Amino acid sequence: MSNEMDIDDCEFIAHIRKDGERLIAHPLDSHSFAVSGRAGGFAATFESSTWAALAGLWHDLGKHRPGFQRYIRQCGDPSAHIEGRIADADKTHSAAGALWAIEYLPERDPQTGGAIARVMAYLIAGHHAGLGDWQGELTTRFHKADSKREMEEATATGTPKNILKPENALPDLATLKAHVEKRDGSDIYGRFALWVRMLFSCLVDADFLDTERFMAYDKSEGRNGFLSLDEMAQRLTEHLDNMERDVAERGEADSAVNRKRRHILHCCLDRASEAPGFFSLTVPTGGGKTLSSLAFALNHARHQQKRRIIYAIPYTSIIEQTAGIFRDIFGEENVVEHHSSVEVDPKQETHRSRLACENWDAPLIVTTNVQLLESLFASRTSRCRKLHNLVGSVIVLDEAQLLPVDFLQPVVDVLRLLVQDYGVSIVLCTATQPALESRTGFDQARGLRSFAPGEVREIIDNVPALYEALSRVRVHRPESLTPLPDWQALAPQLATHEAMLAIVSRRVDARDLYQAVRQETDDSQDLWHLSGLMCARHRSWVIERIKALLTARRQAQARGETPVPIRVISTQLVEAGVDIDFPVVYRALAGLDSIAQAAGRCNREGRLAEGQVYVFVPPKLPPPGLLRMAEGATRKLWGMLPPDADPLAVEHFTRYFQSLYADAVLDKHQIAVDLRFEGNGEVKFRSAANKFRLIDEKEGATIFVRYYRNSEDKDIDILLAKLQKEGMQRWLLRELQGYGVSVYADDLARLLNSGDVLPLGDDFPGIYIQSPKNDVLYHPILGLNVDGAPGDPGSFIK
Repeated sequence: MSNEMDIDDCEFIAHIRKDGERLIAHPLDSHSFAVSGRAGGFAATFESSTWAALAGLWHDLGKHRPGFQRYIRQCGDPSAHIEGRIADADKTHSAAGALWAIEYLPERDPQTGGAIARVMAYLIAGHHAGLGDWQGELTTRFHKADSKREMEEATATGTPKNILKPENALPDLATLKAHVEKRDGSDIYGRFALWVRMLFSCLVDADFLDTERFMAYDKSEGRNGFLSLDEMAQRLTEHLDNMERDVAERGEADSAVNRKRRHILHCCLDRASEAPGFFSLTVPTGGGKTLSSLAFALNHARHQQKRRIIYAIPYTSIIEQTAGIFRDIFGEENVVEHHSSVEVDPKQETHRSRLACENWDAPLIVTTNVQLLESLFASRTSRCRKLHNLVGSVIVLDEAQLLPVDFLQPVVDVLRLLVQDYGVSIVLCTATQPALESRTGFDQARGLRSFAPGEVREIIDNVPALYEALSRVRVHRPESLTPLPDWQALAPQLATHEAMLAIVSRRVDARDLYQAVRQETDDSQDLWHLSGLMCARHRSWVIERIKALLTARRQAQARGETPVPIRVISTQLVEAGVDIDFPVVYRALAGLDSIAQAAGRCNREGRLAEGQVYVFVPPKLPPPGLLRMAEGATRKLWGMLPPDADPLAVEHFTRYFQSLYADAVLDKHQIAVDLRFEGNGEVKFRSAANKFRLIDEKEGATIFVRYYRNSEDKDIDILLAKLQKEGMQRWLLRELQGYGVSVYADDLARLLNSGDVLPLGDDFPGIYIQSPKNDVLYHPILGLNVDGAPGDPGSFIK
């Protein structure tokens, strides 16, 4: 069956492509069968092939209607098939297949047809607009006269019988993954909803890939040639061997820290052959857990025939550090770094923007908790496309203690379902394990339905002994819990240290404390700033400079020379995935887990007898919500400790998390209720997705800033020029991530209104860039000024 034809020779067209002045047609029957086959292949990984294949066959049934065929031939627009851009009811197409399933399947099989039709209706009706709520959205849509007319026209125009009424056996209801009530109360809600979303992912990715094969054949062919997991494991082994030699050459191989790092790595390798399921890797900061957890994941995947590794990191702001390490080991082409998300409204989509959305097709994905978790509850096609590639994977949740508390119940539910139904193994990797075992020791309404005792297997042999061996700091609790009057009260104390890291919880605090310390130091080059208002490229450069300066400082001290001072003011972005080692660390009072992470940046290599960590109370309380609750849980716990107790002893963390969870509502937005299977398949997909937002301020956006490392750096200009010339492509969006700064909706609106930020244009929906006319909006030290351009750039220069 031909993948393309001259437009005049094609009876039913799925898509068109422009080759100069010539219009090339993608035959609709060819597309329908190709999507059916590909979607069925994807869904075979979770025993649901016939479901996805039937949805693929009917997804574009409405394109057979005469109105759509006239429209796509006359307009000559490659984006004409995208339904969200079509206002005319005569030209829409996604309701036809859904309504046909509802009408035809019960006739073909009165016993099972209705249930099968409900699933088909979700998938087909949503393949442009996203998965909808059954009641109020899809029911209203299906009862409209225009929708019924769409189905009638599509099925009365000579649609091939082998598409309209295929002879294949219908899906078996025994393979439908529905919720099962359990007598012991350990129910996992959302099983049916996740299964439908997985099928939806298979359909959407198959549709996009076949469309891409027609629209841009040369680019679709570039998806092959990844390393095998065996080859990746060999490269990692070689890298770890080289690291071991480097440590030996420095004379540090026998240090207490490096001996324990080797022990941690060996534990990970020894346990990698165990049966799939849940694992915990509890390692103090500085124990080398990033590469050790990757070694476990890769070798576990090899032993258990898994397909890929998903490495999820809590902070967008430091993901590039871990991704950079992995790319150095495995090569650029084998690692997908995915954090920035260009959200496109269905009404603004183009064929390029649809094809450019991420599908996680590489063997190693480095992403954020936000991307991973929001995708697991998403309704939009762009977010769901990648989900089927989670099947048969190993997911490492780095810094697992940062799983979102207000969403903890639906998150734990979906993680358990991934393991139960989709062959996933999950590693909860952290220095401060959250208390996730099911228990009824506090208010039952807030109790967590989670893991049974022993369900999560710890990889480390003796966690308390490991913590004792890797104790390298002394933590000084604040003498008073009264807030500082202002940042100027702390700045002189920070300036007395020649090498110091101060960590605060908010971006505005980092900016204000930086400016206060600037007034106390002699040389601005001694002081550095890090926050999420800096783009990834900028942060990476600053972190590398900090590391180099710390190394130079140690070398100068070894030679008996006076080292150059280095002081850093940062948000909590340095508390995960950033390997820096200061003799002194200051941390604003926060959750106990955050304080422990901050302590992990102090005396990290154990070169000192004891590093010093000072906890202080910042001028302002954290904002209401989780940050304030976490700080309160720390105050409560520390208030019960004797003065000489270790504030960060490993046994405190279970009590801390139990206290934190007891004071929280673990499904604040009732998402588990929205996704619960009630026996009739009526799920609130859209409502749940809209509620599952891990960023407080809804509908934020990414702004691509004009960051230049030096006067010769033109990388961002080159990338933007390529984008405007070649259109939205996945590799370009991956490159542009390094220049993205996430802002909230109010900030974006203000910057757009002032003209400091511009939408790139109608062909690039969801992309915003710093105006070329404003060259001071992005500060070379502090990053993006979300309040607009500073009045006097010189105000930041002492």
